[in-house]
Amino acid sequence: MISTPPDLKSYKTQLRRALQNEFLATTLRTFASAYRLSRANAFEGLDATHLVEEIARGKDAAIPYLQELFEQFRSRAEAAGVKVHVARTPREANEIIASIARSNDVRKIVKSKSMTAEETFLNDHLEKEGFQVTETDLGEWIIQLRGEGPSHMVMPAIHLSRKEVAELFTGVTGEVQDPDDIAGMVQVARKELRQAYVEAHMGISGANFAVAETGTLGLITNEGNARLVTTLPPVHVAMLGFEKLVPDLRSALRILQMLPRNATGQAISTYVTWITGANQCATGPDGRKAMHVVFLDNGRLTLARDPVFAEALRCIRCGACANVCPIYKLVGGHNYGHVYMGAIGLILTYFYHGRENARAMVKNCLNCQACKSVCASGIDLPRLIREVHRKILKEEGTKPVKNVILNLVLRNRRLFHFLLRRASLAQSPVASGERVMRHLPFFFDREHEFRSLPLLAGTPLRDRWNQVNPSLENPRLRVALFGGCLVDFVYPEQALALVKLFAAHDVQLEYPMEQTCCGLPAEMMGEKETARQVALQNLHSLDMSRFDHILTLCASCGSHLKESYPRLLEGEGDAEPMVRGMVEKVTDFSSFMINVLQVSPRQFQEGGAKTAYHSPCHLCRGLNVTGEPRELLTLAGLEYTPSRDEDVCCGFGGSFSVDFPMLSAEILREKLDHTEDTGADVLVTDCPGCVLQLRGGLDKRNSSIRVKHMVEIIAEQKKW
Repeated sequence: MISTPPDLKSYKTQLRRALQNEFLATTLRTFASAYRLSRANAFEGLDATHLVEEIARGKDAAIPYLQELFEQFRSRAEAAGVKVHVARTPREANEIIASIARSNDVRKIVKSKSMTAEETFLNDHLEKEGFQVTETDLGEWIIQLRGEGPSHMVMPAIHLSRKEVAELFTGVTGEVQDPDDIAGMVQVARKELRQAYVEAHMGISGANFAVAETGTLGLITNEGNARLVTTLPPVHVAMLGFEKLVPDLRSALRILQMLPRNATGQAISTYVTWITGANQCATGPDGRKAMHVVFLDNGRLTLARDPVFAEALRCIRCGACANVCPIYKLVGGHNYGHVYMGAIGLILTYFYHGRENARAMVKNCLNCQACKSVCASGIDLPRLIREVHRKILKEEGTKPVKNVILNLVLRNRRLFHFLLRRASLAQSPVASGERVMRHLPFFFDREHEFRSLPLLAGTPLRDRWNQVNPSLENPRLRVALFGGCLVDFVYPEQALALVKLFAAHDVQLEYPMEQTCCGLPAEMMGEKETARQVALQNLHSLDMSRFDHILTLCASCGSHLKESYPRLLEGEGDAEPMVRGMVEKVTDFSSFMINVLQVSPRQFQEGGAKTAYHSPCHLCRGLNVTGEPRELLTLAGLEYTPSRDEDVCCGFGGSFSVDFPMLSAEILREKLDHTEDTGADVLVTDCPGCVLQLRGGLDKRNSSIRVKHMVEIIAEQKKW
């Protein structure tokens, strides 16, 4: 039975072991790149956004009525000769299925792939009861022979090499198998499994849909094994979660249009099977198949009533959240999940398998939003991961010291800024002449040496603002700068470049002094109340009536202001209309230059440097800004050179890179490799956090590539 380390130290040890598996890293990296292309091709000509919205609406309409849909399904299915069961717990589900097997004199069982059966550890239970169980999906059969759980919801054996499979099949057949003869190994599996089908007394399947209107089960597969499992044996048992209920066939077909495209980049799966009622079967009782459907609750019906987490029940089990996750790509599903893997696994593990299995794992999220951007049903996966983290902290009662300090400091802006100023004075023992630390402070271990860290600015932006910002007469626009912690206290030069640019464009820039940290670090650490209080502070510091726009140089801050503030301040009385006004005015630098100022090439120098670009996660996915940065680079006369995976995370993730430096380092290494492959002289990005990560990594490589914030490189290219 699967277990996940309950403490962070043990979990990190497991992650380090996974990082040493070079085959795993190569396989997952290759798959991730191929998946992005195949998925894009599969959705070509289809309005994927509209389809996701339709699926989300349909799921949200059904989730509150799962019990009613179940009663309708049961009525229709039992009228067609099917026995329908309800299992409140995994153990109850396993016992129901074992009882069905005993009552039908079953000895041999064949199974098709089912994540619900994995959730209950059904095979373990049946084998202890004396039944012979054979998985018939090729990947599932392989991992069954190895005594492992799946490493992906759709491709369970993706972590294994051909050599490992050949060695396994050699042991099964007693004949040496050639790892390069894939067709031959498939024939071995077919020969072994076909015999199992013929001898089986019972078939067990899952289901992708349970259509309430007709009592129909729908199964989507690529190998055809599910059809044999559900047709050949005289007894068929289907086990599925309540969330698989849909009201009608149209709802199922809408999901079917999305599922294979999002899962494997196919327009349609090889086999789509619909089963309504107990069909004829010569060896079955009364000439018909004995058919049973077991609906597993395991907390689902309670979850359906939860105002926050009910959204997780939209999941259609496509596995796309793992396919695009930078962390999954490094360590695989056995290390980035419990039974369910990927982003949805970080959420469902808590509800289906308990706090002890979710405690350490739920912290392992970059908040890069890649999972959210491809979710087939529009689940806000990063938000729910943070909510699970917060829930665990609350239940355990004792908070990490860093959380206690964060709460104390962030709630008091004056204390926070006082401590940052003092820290800038105290950093001289680790300082070098290049504004980076000569060596890391004592509280960092050697794993953090993958990048250089910047020094705090000697004078923060807010302390020099009145001296550097000109007052313009009758400006065309008034813009408030939301600086964020890094621009204010680490990289004030980014804001100074903005001041110069805006003055040239007759834009009055102002810096509201009561602003503080955006609050994203607090929310990432599960401190929602602190994030809410900080949001209120910032909201009241920004007088919406005075400004035409609110501009931020930090994509993470901008995304948090627009996405999270409306949710954090919901129900806060006068704050709600203020938030709506703020959200409408928040913008990023590149969008402002292209869409508001409408800059043109004649305003910039020609013959700029060869430039690579890194798209910050919270810009391209949080703010949905993709074209403007690249357009701005080209307009400014720079030789923009695309690099591989420009919109994949750099591995910073704020506190993530502190908590999981071994993962942050690997993600950064790949990002910098792709950058160096372009031969670029400059690497540009739109977020100071990304600047910190990328510049620090290149410094450690002694690279000649300069890292610039977008505003800095545009100011350099401007004709003055």
